[in-house]
Amino acid sequence: MTRATAPSSALLTDHYELTMLQAALEAGTAGRRSVFELFPRRLPEGRRYGVVAGVGRALDALERFRFDDEVLEVLEDVVDAPTRDWLAAYRFTGDVWGYPEGEAYFAYSPLLVVEASFAEAVLLETLMLSIYNHDSAIASAASRMTMAAGGRPCIEMGSRRTHEEAAVAAARAAYIAGFATSSNLAARQRYGVPTAGTSAHSFTLLHDTESDAFRAQVQSLGRGTTLLVDTYDIAEAVRLGVEIAGAELGAVRIDSGDLGALAHQVRAQLDTLGATNTRIIVTSDLDEFAIAGLAAAPVDGYGVGTELVTGSGHPTCGFVYKLVARADAAGTMVGVAKRSKDKPSIGGRKYALRRRSAAGVAEAEVIGVGEVPGDDGNDRSLLVPLVRDGSVVGHEPLDDARARHLASRAELPLASQQLSRGEQVIPTLHV
Repeated sequence: MTRATAPSSALLTDHYELTMLQAALEAGTAGRRSVFELFPRRLPEGRRYGVVAGVGRALDALERFRFDDEVLEVLEDVVDAPTRDWLAAYRFTGDVWGYPEGEAYFAYSPLLVVEASFAEAVLLETLMLSIYNHDSAIASAASRMTMAAGGRPCIEMGSRRTHEEAAVAAARAAYIAGFATSSNLAARQRYGVPTAGTSAHSFTLLHDTESDAFRAQVQSLGRGTTLLVDTYDIAEAVRLGVEIAGAELGAVRIDSGDLGALAHQVRAQLDTLGATNTRIIVTSDLDEFAIAGLAAAPVDGYGVGTELVTGSGHPTCGFVYKLVARADAAGTMVGVAKRSKDKPSIGGRKYALRRRSAAGVAEAEVIGVGEVPGDDGNDRSLLVPLVRDGSVVGHEPLDDARARHLASRAELPLASQQLSRGEQVIPTLHV
């Protein structure tokens, strides 16, 4: 399905966005130039950095944000006729800047800066938040997992543990943050995420013997396939697998038990049988802590499901979308901010750079309020144009975001590699 033929995204929003629009249109303030920002007030508790994901999906959704006849019919009892007429002609004509996909973020990072009329920009709040909050939560968890894996591949396999559309988005976000493949075929179709998979326990149970199952799989998929060896007795399954596929057996997968101890036993058995190149893949409710705990085991890859697609304890990032500047009655732009002890925001348009040492190590997230912060020569600007005069300019290949993430994570201080609970690894400075 192309972007042009995909269904409208306009109803992926909240009722109150449209009632605000109606009231602003009646008051004559809907056309006031405004700046909205999407940002986190803090990182999820205990996390040292976050990862931006969902940018490409958000741009796709913006291109489909149209109030066609089918959508307007739903809104007949929501807003009045003049508002529906305005929505029928809606086209976003403003500008959007943002952190590119795969970039690390911290408290108060201005991940998205939307400049347009109040009416055009306010309607995007719920849509942008739902995409960014979900995808960035998955990417942030995935980044910790791939870092803990230390170069061993991670496989995303969480489709059966979440909503079917969330599964596609999760596979995409995980790939950006370093996962090697996914089990989700829709992610392959829509985004080009590499997919992989072989068989589940049901395939073994279907056959009269485990030997019959293995022979059928090898006959169909080749000697390089991965055999699931924990349906019955693991040692016997490994022996059968090598007997049937020979030393060319691609891998064995263990999905239960003490994975570390079993990996050592299976590695020794495989080597004794001459299958020294056969890899060991482990699955079973893994998270970044379990992956780190298996670092000393002879494991060659990790399959991760539930913990990944639920953000490993943090299923949302707590992003907010706030009006930070708007034109007054005279047309002069003024900073505005919510006054709240527990939910503070900072008025004024923001700019951001990553302050780095002479060695290229990140030292601070520097947020300029109202003007671009000074670059001391080693710093890196963070905001890039995503939409210009209503036209999307920020689409990029997914592999670019993937490469960016690795580079962004590599420049963080070593403390970012600690999985223990802690404060964000660099401070956020407003200047």
